[in-house]
Amino acid sequence: MDMENFSLAALALPGQFRNILSTLEVLDILDIFLVAIILYKIYEMLEDTRAITLVKGVIFLLVLTLLSNWLNLHAIYWLLSKMLTLLFVALPIVFQPELRRALEHLGEGRFLAHSSFLNDEDAENVIQELDSALRELSAVKTGALIVIERNMGLNDICRTGVQIDGLVSKEFLRNIFFVNTPLHDGAAVIRGKRVIAAGCLLPLTENRTLSTELGTRHRAGIGLSEQCDALVLIVSEETGIISVAENGHIHRNIDSIQLKEYLRPIFAPEKMSLKEMIANWRNKKK
Repeated sequence: MDMENFSLAALALPGQFRNILSTLEVLDILDIFLVAIILYKIYEMLEDTRAITLVKGVIFLLVLTLLSNWLNLHAIYWLLSKMLTLLFVALPIVFQPELRRALEHLGEGRFLAHSSFLNDEDAENVIQELDSALRELSAVKTGALIVIERNMGLNDICRTGVQIDGLVSKEFLRNIFFVNTPLHDGAAVIRGKRVIAAGCLLPLTENRTLSTELGTRHRAGIGLSEQCDALVLIVSEETGIISVAENGHIHRNIDSIQLKEYLRPIFAPEKMSLKEMIANWRNKKK
């Protein structure tokens, strides 16, 4: 492509955009808006997971393929197009956990919905009880694994343990994780202000770069957080250190203030204006 043709093509672009805009109708705008929401929800689901790096790689290959076609680099375009064909066949296997999560969201009617939050009094009570329970378990070095359900349902995890239904309290949680009891080594699952299951089995992470100091309890917490949006609270049986696993990452040596900062957005999110939400989103990206 010579410079003259390139210049002519560039000059023609504004007119083409005007022609496209002139043909837009209300339904077209609604269609674009819905697609934007779906793409954003998909991005939100993949954000801070290992899958996001794969998505970036696929997008890079797509851009490279389009660019090679535009520049008439036939050999490179042929090679990249064949690679993309193979890649799209492999995508359902590579993104199996994410696809499963998306289908579960759709099946539960939660793809565009948020969690059902507690009122302020109940939320503060649950947060305080969880904080007190973890402090007491930490003080006596009693291992614990607590899963807090968010948008994604955890019924499949609950079925691996014992179904129970009890209000969250430090006494109840200490009883569950009391040493040598049947439910001690499994995970307790919390939905809202109730413990719905205990003694549950969690999937272990496949991350080989983790510290050797992290035992099975920590690896199980990280493993579940890689596959869903749950927040996992962990108390080490060896050191009494409190950790939080979220989005495939683990944060250790969590104090009371930090723990409440993790819990409050789950049970009692702040009511923000649209302007504040946009500002927070921008700050998060920096």
